Amino acid sequence: MKPKIYITRMLPKEITDKLSGEFYVRMWEEEDIPVPRDVLLKEIEDVDGLICLFTESIDEEVIKKAEKLKVISNVAVGYNNIDIEAAAKRGIIVTNTPGVLTETTADLTFALLMATARRVVEASDYLRRGEWGSWSMMQLTGQDIYGTTMGIIGLGRIGEALVKRAKGFDMKVLYHNRTRKLEKEQELEIHYVELKDLLEQSDYVCLLLPYSPEVHHLIGKEELSLMKNDAILINSGRGGLVDENALFHALKDGEIWGAGLDVFEQEPVPVDHPLLTLPNVVTIPHIGSASVKTRMRMAHLAADNMINVLKGNEPITPVFLVKK
Repeated sequence: MKPKIYITRMLPKEITDKLSGEFYVRMWEEEDIPVPRDVLLKEIEDVDGLICLFTESIDEEVIKKAEKLKVISNVAVGYNNIDIEAAAKRGIIVTNTPGVLTETTADLTFALLMATARRVVEASDYLRRGEWGSWSMMQLTGQDIYGTTMGIIGLGRIGEALVKRAKGFDMKVLYHNRTRKLEKEQELEIHYVELKDLLEQSDYVCLLLPYSPEVHHLIGKEELSLMKNDAILINSGRGGLVDENALFHALKDGEIWGAGLDVFEQEPVPVDHPLLTLPNVVTIPHIGSASVKTRMRMAHLAADNMINVLKGNEPITPVFLVKK
């Protein structure tokens, strides 16, 4: 008898056809609407595998309902939406999709930096509102990128890829990481500094680390006060890394010059969020990995993880390995 799996969001037909050849597949048939909690709790009861997005909270309540569950395949690099401890206690393998989205997310991070620095969104809106009446000397002037200093907090795969883009703009790169990477310092010509020094010296502060309770509001009122008045904060990591209330006031009061945000503490972000009222903030809806090729690679990797585990093989990209 084929194993049963549940998919919490509509995936491309190419992926579901691949999975249907191996399993009985049930799927929430919506692309833009998250699976309701009551539906998820019901569907999880008799499945062997679950494919989910980071938008679904796979907490202890869900895991306790999953009496047959062997594997949770998360279509994302981050996995703070899953109660890892609860899964491990029940011998459930958890997998993610690292590596395949590295370059795409680095592209988006640098694009967000450039759009914020050069006021691209603001300038486009200015033109579309019919306000471009003439050219003036300081009209919509932004910040230079070439030859400035970038500070990267979280030097993982995406951080390393971002360094290469920064080097193309002759930027000096500082980094702060939980562990120092001496080989990467030589290879990439970057400099390790303490967090305080990075904040004080950087023109652009880029957050690229995963979320955990230990780094909740890593950037708050005190950290923002250390940054240059003309500095820009870029967050394409996770929303919980930044105290959004403190960021709002720092931007409003001119403590820092601007911010580019791909992630928020609450997603989707409420349309009445104070940060959305500021002209010096570029906001986008968590699209770091959103290219067609990358999203397909992520979906294929999630499917392959599922197939491997339910066929008795090792997962390709486990978050942790369950002891047998």
